[in-house]
Amino acid sequence: MKKISPLVFSTLMLFHLSFHSVAFCITGQELLNGIQNRYEKANDVEANFTQEYIGKGMKQGTRGEGKVYLKKRGMMRWDYTTPHQKLISDGHTFWFYQPDEKQALVSDLSSVLKERTPLAFLAGEGDLGRDFDLLNLKESIFQKEESYVVELTPKEPLATFSKLILTVDKKGFTVLQAEVFDAMGNVTRTRFINVKTNVGLSDPLFRFIVPPGTEVIKMQEPSAPAQGGKGPK
Repeated sequence: MKKISPLVFSTLMLFHLSFHSVAFCITGQELLNGIQNRYEKANDVEANFTQEYIGKGMKQGTRGEGKVYLKKRGMMRWDYTTPHQKLISDGHTFWFYQPDEKQALVSDLSSVLKERTPLAFLAGEGDLGRDFDLLNLKESIFQKEESYVVELTPKEPLATFSKLILTVDKKGFTVLQAEVFDAMGNVTRTRFINVKTNVGLSDPLFRFIVPPGTEVIKMQEPSAPAQGGKGPK
């Protein structure tokens, strides 16, 4: 059986944040409120994404890309074009489908996401003022975009990640990029492109129907990615 790769595991973790106010052109609390309001008003979110997993000691990162759909009540769908795979949840059951392997791993969503995760607010879930502390807030000069970069750490130690860096659009408080660091120094960088909210995503989009000939395997509870692990092939 093929195990879930660090890239996929980190994607699960991309599905809460808080920080103390700081002296800046915008305070931490104002930015927090802006992000909170932005996604509380969103019943659903749709975006293209690019992703890179960089393991400590790896000479070259593992890359992925595709399209993501998120909806309130824990629904999510990550359709990867590279590598060829899907992550789907209807809010109760989580599926990790690898068409080339003809395998589908299934688990109860609560066991997969048993720890608080950094970007639950993208689907209108979570409390932004509860789980993180602000380390740094600055303006971004990345590709001349008008954005803020916030560096955060969880208030309570977590095995799944140790630090979160968000790039946030100044005008609409849309999250443009998320970098999730684990305790080993590995990082997963996800860039969101063409973000759209309240597009009317239907519940059937988040239901997985097992294709004929697919082996269904009950997934064990995940552990933190191993140091130097490689992403999906």
